[in-house]
Amino acid sequence: MSKTLLRLIKSKANPAPPSKPPLKPPIKHLVKDIVFILHAHNQWEENLETRISQSEVLASDVAHLVLDRIRDAELGLKFFDWVSRGPYSGPINGFAYSSLLKLLARSRVFSEMEIVLENMRVEGISPTREAMSIVIQAYSDSGLVEKALELYHFVLKTYTYFLDVIACNSLLNMLVKLRKIEIACKVYDDMLERDGAEDRCVDNYSTCIMVKGFCKEGKLEKGRKLIEDRWGQGCIPNIIFYNALIDGYCKKGDAETANGLFKELKLKGFLPTLETYGAIINGFCKKGDFEAIHRLLMEMNSRGLIVNVQVYNTIIDARYKHGSIVKVVETIRSMIECGCKPDIVTYNTMISGSCRDGKLLEADQLLEQALGKGLVPNKFSYTPLIHAYCKQGGCERASNLLLEMTERGLKPDLVTYGALVHGLVVAGEVDGALTIREKMLERGVFPDAGIYNILMSGLCKKFKLPAAKQLLAEMLDVNVLPDAFVYATLVDGFIRNGELDEARKLFELTIEKGMNPGIVGYNALIKGYCKSGKMKDAMACIKRMKKQHLAPDEFTYSTIIDGYVKQDDLDGAHDMFGEMVKMKCKPNVVTYTSLINGFGRKGDLDQAQKIFRVMQACGVVPNVFTYSILIRSFCKEAKLIDAASFFQEMLLKRCVPNDVTFNYLVNGFSKSVSHVISEKGNEFRDNKESMFLNFFGTMILDGWAPRSAAYNSILICLCQYGMFRTALLLSNNMRNKGCIPDSVSFVALLHGVCLEGRSKEWKNIVSCNLNERELQIAVKYSLILDQYLPRGTTSEASVILQTMFEECQSHSKEGNNIQISES
Repeated sequence: MSKTLLRLIKSKANPAPPSKPPLKPPIKHLVKDIVFILHAHNQWEENLETRISQSEVLASDVAHLVLDRIRDAELGLKFFDWVSRGPYSGPINGFAYSSLLKLLARSRVFSEMEIVLENMRVEGISPTREAMSIVIQAYSDSGLVEKALELYHFVLKTYTYFLDVIACNSLLNMLVKLRKIEIACKVYDDMLERDGAEDRCVDNYSTCIMVKGFCKEGKLEKGRKLIEDRWGQGCIPNIIFYNALIDGYCKKGDAETANGLFKELKLKGFLPTLETYGAIINGFCKKGDFEAIHRLLMEMNSRGLIVNVQVYNTIIDARYKHGSIVKVVETIRSMIECGCKPDIVTYNTMISGSCRDGKLLEADQLLEQALGKGLVPNKFSYTPLIHAYCKQGGCERASNLLLEMTERGLKPDLVTYGALVHGLVVAGEVDGALTIREKMLERGVFPDAGIYNILMSGLCKKFKLPAAKQLLAEMLDVNVLPDAFVYATLVDGFIRNGELDEARKLFELTIEKGMNPGIVGYNALIKGYCKSGKMKDAMACIKRMKKQHLAPDEFTYSTIIDGYVKQDDLDGAHDMFGEMVKMKCKPNVVTYTSLINGFGRKGDLDQAQKIFRVMQACGVVPNVFTYSILIRSFCKEAKLIDAASFFQEMLLKRCVPNDVTFNYLVNGFSKSVSHVISEKGNEFRDNKESMFLNFFGTMILDGWAPRSAAYNSILICLCQYGMFRTALLLSNNMRNKGCIPDSVSFVALLHGVCLEGRSKEWKNIVSCNLNERELQIAVKYSLILDQYLPRGTTSEASVILQTMFEECQSHSKEGNNIQISES
């Protein structure tokens, strides 16, 4: 039915307030016949005229009864039109209009409904309470709350009646959902004012909606007070009220109050529902109280309540967030045994958690398992994996996952692409990241300021400042406004490019544009000043920060301290460290490492070592740079025992050394060996506490070159401390350093393979071209290594070497026997 047709309908209206006429028995049959004709005949107009002509009743008198029985809005509009202009019809009353309104409202035909309302207003016809209630309910349920409110206020001003409780609750509910709590309070007050014994305008559900609304806004005490005020006045609080309050307190992080309510409801005889348990478990999940969660799960089990998948997902997510160990296989098995089937959210949560813990193989297996169970993965299944693989340098695998994602019909969004771009940049694959940006644009996903910032950062770190500036121009062209972080990145780029003046100008431009550079922007400029040795300018920048009410952070202080250290101004560095502690800014690993570096450069090793121990006592974990600087400092002063001690400590702490660490050790031990070994050679060899010194001393006294002895001692330590892969990479790089791996190198790697439990496949991992003499040497050093095993134990590596040596001897004897017989 068109809107034009509705506008043409001009009823012979009866403006009098509607009052229902009594329903006579013949009318029932007439209404039934009319409805049948409407549904059964395409040309129903003639049939209706015939049927009405046989009756003493006018069509207008039964129009409302017919419309109440029709479910098709289009058919209802056509019937209403026919009645309004039909020969067997009188004035159309408010009941007919109201029934038409109800039909249109239930069918959500809002445009036609508004025309009907306007026609009624013009003709002075009042809709029934029921009709207006259904209309306002329809608007509310459809999310058209402004229109619902407009009609609600119109009813209050125009009519003597008030809406029914269902319509009011629908409006209340939508207002609360849209966080319009003040308006909801006014509507609720109207409901209370108009509530009567005959016409109920407020019920338990109304009050419950308001309680939920207050809880949603964090006004929990107001919600509790409302329950107390309404108690007994047609309002009997039940479990739903408690659920709303418990959920509110838990979302606010107040698990203790929520638990008090949980105990209170049980004392009052209410039985907690699944929703109750879900809310209180969520509260304890936020708190990380897994003992309380376990008790609640046991209580649910004793009552025969099956924990649903949402609750399990909440618990699993909380365990990851609070750093608890999640055994994925056992968790999934436990869920299934309890009758709960894991869904894609379960797997996504575990995939994300495994990725955060660096367990990529486990995360991959979880994705495969989810697919195998017929679950449909989404962007949350792939994005954590893509990001994690990029962080660990597996950019190719990350790109394949993105491809797999698109092949499954999933459209990667800004977050997914952002993860891949970020990962590629972190891995140094800036060109690959730029290629992904091109693919984003091709697929209609446009980079935001964050992605542009990551790309610029990567380009600046690769000293490609012109390309970074070109990206800025592109941003402006596509109306992506650069934020303070983008400008801070470019400031850093100018500094890396040695253009401090340009960096300063850009920094000032940022402020002129009305942007606050923030702590990141100031830190970038301070870094530039420190790098150029302009410590006065750096300190002036800090004063400027403080005027802007920006407190220097650990990066600010660490940068200044490092700047003073590089200017050999240890007093300035020490003073800045003191201010940092005074301002309750916790020093980090960079701060301590800079100070250690300063005292190491000065040769004050006692102070360097003291700072190192203070650092550990404060719970700050040293990194590879910290240990490398300590090793360099002690090697420089020919204190090789201490240098070796720090090397083994870093291995014990699972801190993987790098090429810089190896170079410091090799150069230090090589250069200092001549006078140190003459004095402490036997002390090195007999040092059973230090594996490094023991092997280095033994090799030197056996006549090995110092560089070979140092490299091999490093290899042995790496393998013994479970860093076989690092050892294998070092052995491959030794050739480039002019040091060919030898029999001791082979011993180290063979022991490493065996310690990894791969003794049967050692030939596929480590190459061996040793002759009889070299094998004999290898056996000797392998037995020395066995001294670090429990007494009376022989390693698999020594057994393999002994077998190889005996086989080599046997082959040599056979060769000699052949030569004798031939002579």
